[in-house]
Amino acid sequence: MLRIFTLSLFLLSALTLAACSQSPSGETTGAVIGSGKAGDLTVTFSNTRGRLSEGENEFTVEFKNSSGQHVDVGAITLFFDMPAMGSMAYMKNDAKLTTTQTPGVYRATAKLDMPGSWQARLSYKGPAGEGKIDFPVQAK
Repeated sequence: MLRIFTLSLFLLSALTLAACSQSPSGETTGAVIGSGKAGDLTVTFSNTRGRLSEGENEFTVEFKNSSGQHVDVGAITLFFDMPAMGSMAYMKNDAKLTTTQTPGVYRATAKLDMPGSWQARLSYKGPAGEGKIDFPVQAK
């Protein structure tokens, strides 16, 4: 019985480690929530759960070039919106972003008012030039 428990604990630890990656500075970036291309950069949102949910969310925003290296993009704005549907009004929620020790990796928080399909709308301006990207994300 102890062997089964130990094996189960080992497998659970291995799965947890496989689901979470780390940046060079040791920051956990987690499982991918969504990603898209902004010019020649790939933008990825991730967190430990691999999803956003209704309410407060914490996640990481990463910018990488075609070689997979992090790229400092400078100032970022990010918001999530959902179009009006029937009697439901248009919703827009701004994200708060902070830099990390790794250029091109940002910590983010955002509150989503309800589960469903949201559009992530991100723009940046800085050392990597200017860019915009929109892509859908699901909140559960």
